[in-house]
Formats: sequence, structure tokens, C-alpha cells
Amino acid sequence: MKVILQIVLWIVIVFLGYEIYDSIQAPIQFNKVKKERYIPVINRLKDIRESELAHKEVTGRYEGNFDSLVRFIDTAQFVITQRRDTSYLDKEFKRNYGVDKYIQDVIVDTLGHRSVKDSLFKNSDRYKNMMYVPGTDKKVKFELQADSIKRNDEYLPVFEAKVDKAIILKDQDKNLVERERKIKSVDDVNGKYIKVGSMNKVNDNGNWPKKYAETKK
Repeated sequence: MKVILQIVLWIVIVFLGYEIYDSIQAPIQFNKVKKERYIPVINRLKDIRESELAHKEVTGRYEGNFDSLVRFIDTAQFVITQRRDTSYLDKEFKRNYGVDKYIQDVIVDTLGHRSVKDSLFKNSDRYKNMMYVPGTDKKVKFELQADSIKRNDEYLPVFEAKVDKAIILKDQDKNLVERERKIKSVDDVNGKYIKVGSMNKVNDNGNWPKKYAETKK
């Protein structure tokens, strides 16, 4: 009986040791996987943001459809302009008062055009796949919306692109994933989604921290 009790005790000790080790290592491994998967997602959201900002610059609004956004990149051009200060004599003022008065003005000259595609992506065609969430074999797309909101009697364009963290981490421990979706920290991605832009306020920033800001594509 003594030998049996010793064996059972050792089994319990080994089991508890493994549980303690696993409880420590699991979050560490989870965070490693999370960072590896978040980086390509954030890089793709950056491409979406640059494309949307270009669309707004050319058309005055954001685009809520990926197919239309890709066609825009393929065909649209930026107008290259040059601003220069000038002044001219106010003839009416001189006629009425007999005094020279010069009006200051700004002239905008159109110098040419530049391809949006070449400006943003140079020789890369990665924009054609920017709608797909990395790691999903092109089976899942980012959620994309665009509209306008009223602020101080003025309608301002807004957009938002996002993906649920649970999609990116679908094969990870469900408890850790759910904890990640509730996280609030200045050093991490807050909330359920990784996203850029907002449908509630004028904002084209992403919700990721600085440690992801300079990751390379």
C-alpha cells in the first residue's frame, strides 16, 4: 500500500506540476502567436487606409466596397498642383477712392497627373488582395463601411475596416481568445476587433499600439 500511495502521490505531483507549467506557458505562447498573426493583419489594414485616403483626396469621399476601391487604384490619378502667391490691383477701389490697393491671392497651377497605384504601391499588386484577412486562405474579408456623419451642420466622410480577433485566433484556447477580445491596455489592441477608422467619428487611425506601428509589409 505504501508503494502504491507513493506512486499515486508522484502522479499527482507530476500532474499538478504540468498544470502549473501549462498555466504559465500557455499565455506566453498565445501572446507569441497573437503578435505573429496581428502583424500581417495590421499591415493589410494600413494598405486599406492608404487606399481610402487616396480615394477621399481624389473624390472627396471614402469607398465602402472593395471591388470599387481596387478599380479606383487601378485607374485613378492624383492631380499634381503648385500653389503660388500673387497680388493684383483692385481697380474698383482705385476708381472709387483714387488710392492703389493690392489684393493678395493664391493661384493653384495644375502641373500634371500621377497614378494612384504607382504612388501608393509602386511595383506591388498586393492591393488586389487587401480585402482578405491574412491566414484565412482568402475565405474571410475585412468588414468595410463608408458613409458620412454630421458635425456642426456639416457632413464629413468616414470609413471603417475591421476584423474580429476571434477569426484571427480561431484555433487558440477559447478562454484566452475571449480574454483577448475584452482587453483594455495602452500596449495592446483593445476590444473585439483589429480595425482602422471609425463610423462614429472622424478618425483614420488604427486601434493598435505603437509597437505595431512600424512593422514592415
